Amino acid sequence: MHLEIPARPKKRLFLALILASLLLAVVSTWGLWFVSIPGLADISLYLPLILGLVIGVIALVAIGSVVGIVFAILGFHTPRFFLGQAWSVINLLFPMAIRMGKLFDIEKETVERSFIEVSNHLVRQKLVRVKPERLLILTPHCIQKDTCPHKITRDVKNCKRCGQCQVDDLLKLTERYGVNLAVVTGGTLARNVLKTLRPQAVLAIACERDLTSGIQDVFPLPVIGILNQRPFGPCCNTKVDIERVEKLLQDMVELREEVAS
Repeated sequence: MHLEIPARPKKRLFLALILASLLLAVVSTWGLWFVSIPGLADISLYLPLILGLVIGVIALVAIGSVVGIVFAILGFHTPRFFLGQAWSVINLLFPMAIRMGKLFDIEKETVERSFIEVSNHLVRQKLVRVKPERLLILTPHCIQKDTCPHKITRDVKNCKRCGQCQVDDLLKLTERYGVNLAVVTGGTLARNVLKTLRPQAVLAIACERDLTSGIQDVFPLPVIGILNQRPFGPCCNTKVDIERVEKLLQDMVELREEVAS
């Protein structure tokens, strides 16, 4: 069956929307401060200046942090402080970026895919390599065949390995590389798995919405997002590029001798 895979969006789309959203937020905040000067001065002559300085410092930190991400995307070394601050700014401005995308007739899923590309690029730049037992492959339950009677969300080993879905393929990867695999029904169960296993890195397979929210929720835990394929529509018998998953495992896992040889 032919799988329709969305075209990979450019990272610059998300960066442009975030920068535009940040500029709009700064200009709006400055406008509110400017029109409030007379009222603030009635309270204290120094209040407009103090508030203006606070707003200016926050704006400079926000702009500097996002510019730091742009430089990181271009390959320049960027201090972790800037990246951490940038993600805080992104979390705050993300809804505004989505709305701005709509103004330009850009679908929400396209913006989310661009965000995932940016996030993946930054994680890969860190050259994250962890022991096999500290890496988790996390996938939604819709990768399991919808007619399968065996519940694997609590224990993936309940899979009977019949080969009718890709759970068997993922289990083969866990056996080959020694990593963990969890199949979850939603964000709550995913968070419980993370608390229990405490991985140092995650390969997350999901749709645009779940990957975007998950990456933001667990930051600074490094997450590589892999978009699933949906030949039967959302949340039903989804697929994933197994070869890409394995390639990412090879990049991120400290390989055991028998795998590396």
